[in-house]
Amino acid sequence: MNRTTSTQTTAAGLALAFGTALAMASGAAVAQDDTSTMVKMNEKCFGVALAGKNNCAAGPGTTCAGTSKTDYQGNAWSLVPKGTCTKLASPTSPTGHGQLHAFKEKKA
Repeated sequence: MNRTTSTQTTAAGLALAFGTALAMASGAAVAQDDTSTMVKMNEKCFGVALAGKNNCAAGPGTTCAGTSKTDYQGNAWSLVPKGTCTKLASPTSPTGHGQLHAFKEKKA
């Protein structure tokens, strides 16, 4: 391989690497924008998830999503459209509706 071919190959490799890095960075930015939009349009609603169907925060002894042990667990939340949480039924909630914060369940 002569010096010109080697330089062209290196330049092409660098261009490919740079293009890949840009694509990955823009993909991360899009994912971040999607996450931010999702957070703006939704809210955490405690006490409305069925057992194993929560998005996160399921209390001691659990790890996160899908780990709630009981239906309507007061310390497990699901994302719901903003403004709807306190209208959703939750038989274990003190108000009978979903809550914006974790709560101690009452007997259903």
